[in-house]
Amino acid sequence: MAVTGGASRLGLGVLRQLPVEARPLIRPGTVPAGVVHLGLGAFHRAHQAVYTEAAMGAVGGDWGIVAVAPRSTALVEALAGQDNLFSVSTLSAAGSTTRVVGALSGVRHAASDPDAVVALLADPAVRVVTLTVTEKAYQLDPVTGQLSPDPALAADLAGGRPPTTVPGLLLRGLAARAAADAGPLALVSCDNLPANGRRLRGLVDQAVGRAAGVPAGLLDWVAGNVTCPGTMVDRIVPASTPDTIDAARRALGVTDLAAVAAEPYAQWVIEDDFPGGRPGWEHAGAVLTDDAGPWERLKLRGLNGVHSAVAYLGALAGRETIADALEIPHLTDVLRRLIAEDVAPSFTPPDGVRVVDYGEQALARFGNPAIHHRTLQVAMDGSQKLPQRVLHTIADLRAAGRSARWGALVVAAWLRFALGYADDGRPLPFQDPLAGPIRAALDSGAQSPAGAVDAVFALREVIPAEVAGDDEVRAEVTAWLTALARHGVEATLAGVR
Repeated sequence: MAVTGGASRLGLGVLRQLPVEARPLIRPGTVPAGVVHLGLGAFHRAHQAVYTEAAMGAVGGDWGIVAVAPRSTALVEALAGQDNLFSVSTLSAAGSTTRVVGALSGVRHAASDPDAVVALLADPAVRVVTLTVTEKAYQLDPVTGQLSPDPALAADLAGGRPPTTVPGLLLRGLAARAAADAGPLALVSCDNLPANGRRLRGLVDQAVGRAAGVPAGLLDWVAGNVTCPGTMVDRIVPASTPDTIDAARRALGVTDLAAVAAEPYAQWVIEDDFPGGRPGWEHAGAVLTDDAGPWERLKLRGLNGVHSAVAYLGALAGRETIADALEIPHLTDVLRRLIAEDVAPSFTPPDGVRVVDYGEQALARFGNPAIHHRTLQVAMDGSQKLPQRVLHTIADLRAAGRSARWGALVVAAWLRFALGYADDGRPLPFQDPLAGPIRAALDSGAQSPAGAVDAVFALREVIPAEVAGDDEVRAEVTAWLTALARHGVEATLAGVR
């Protein structure tokens, strides 16, 4: 099949044309499915799919992945036209390498064929379901953890139609699996949620408990047959662009319309609770543990929270990428103080890990010039991300009687970003599921930074009560917001003492 540039399309028929080091680690198309993945995005392809293929390459197993796109058809069509193959380019300042991954045994589109996805979840050959659907798809209040259904999920809970949401798919799939007596299942959240395994368990239990028309005893069946291991996932994977596809074409000599690029670093920490078995992920470098909690807090606070800080301050200062933002004078010094003075004292890290060293590694990763991770991409959906990345850090510090000065700066930068314009007056897109209430709150308090802080701090969907009621935190956020509004990011950081 000829495509742009005259190159052949990636697929089984061209694998022998690829350099040996670029070929899959397993024979694509020969491994039966044992995993369903919900969320066919770039991160899954550059992370869980890579780990799973490496595990099968090392120790075998019938753990092919059927990857499900909840809405978009473009990637499903691209992968279906490539025999489910795609490439991952690993980018660093020293150069890049590209390899084709053959872990996918199928792709599905949930929106057009939800019944097929429900049938997959009920298939006894499928023993693991992983998810990368972003925080907002869980429809859990980020502060309380309670299910907060939108109209689509409310309709799924009412029944009478095929499911259209991720919780609805899980609900109907589990009901079908119980009816078929298809055996136990592990549901594995790979999203950046605090206690993501417990949150997913809460989602499932609440959905089953509130759904109409589910079989009697389903909640008991789920309790006895379904586990939700907690995880921590880490790899910087920018959104794919035409440049990503062009680079893969140059490396492979064929066109891959599902190409992704990522940094060299990757980590996966998994609680080992899989009643139906699992791939040998430890043979691919994953950490299997009894408790992923310390690792999760390390990553959410020491990497994701710092990432958000760079994104908001960088976007306000007009910097396009995270690496560009780190060139802002004094920003790296401020980030080091955020890590050492706020993040490190806020929790107990995993044994043998120093938070300051982890933070230095994170800053080095952010500065990788080959990773064009846009500040605006990282800045999206702040209302869903800030509670676990920053606000919980602030709450834990204040409970211990400590200042949260640098965390307050991140909150202020987010508020300034939410106003929708950069320091030079250029418009900034504010993409957030709570954009309406946040903007309304900012408008109601627009007469002063203090008024804006008071209005947004009244939003319990975002700001935990213990943070909202803390006068010192309010004062710190207000002071930072005032400085950012008057002087801009660069002058504010230059004046830090």
